[in-house]
Amino acid sequence: MRSQGPTPRTEVRRKADRAHYTRDTIDAILDTASICHVGFVDDGAPVVLPTIHARVGDTLYFHGSPASRMLRHLKTGAEVCVTVTLIDGLVLARSAFNSSMNYRSAMVFGTARLVADRDEKLAALRAVTEHVIPGRWDEVRPITDKEMKATLVVALAIDEASAKVRAGPPHDEEDDEDLPIWAGVIPVETVAGVPVPDAASRDVLQEPGSVIRYRAGHAAES
Repeated sequence: MRSQGPTPRTEVRRKADRAHYTRDTIDAILDTASICHVGFVDDGAPVVLPTIHARVGDTLYFHGSPASRMLRHLKTGAEVCVTVTLIDGLVLARSAFNSSMNYRSAMVFGTARLVADRDEKLAALRAVTEHVIPGRWDEVRPITDKEMKATLVVALAIDEASAKVRAGPPHDEEDDEDLPIWAGVIPVETVAGVPVPDAASRDVLQEPGSVIRYRAGHAAES
């Protein structure tokens, strides 16, 4: 497994035993998370904004309108911190102090760049679409030149990153373990509901493959 090793910015100091610096772990978290939060400094003020991302190899991509405050800033080559968090469970201990969550999180630091090459930009837009729902790009009409010009894409190399993961049961104080208080973990997961067709559709169409596969992969356990 590829390991980048900690840097002063990525080293996990609190609960260091939960730290992971292998790219396999980091990439899996980035790929699973639906959205990320991008932090940067704009006019001297810290700003954190949510957005959709996609990873292609060693690069993260973000897209949006040229009017986007975040993209207008990042395209200048600004320093950025990207974070994602996945909640896997509520960890209920016998005390509020020891209660927690099971989670997987990742942080990526670096300098963003504007994607100017058309082929790379098109590949990035496809990756972002496929990140949301795999298989959708080939089901929709091709993107137009007008839409390409109206969309900014920025890239961030995954050169400086780390992950932090908590899993397992609560860790109670030994004296609390015999208390008559329920303790354990409530699993948390994202499930897909029943798709609602667009009312503007003129024809009754079957759900496409991407929708069927997404629902199957995010079905609630019975």
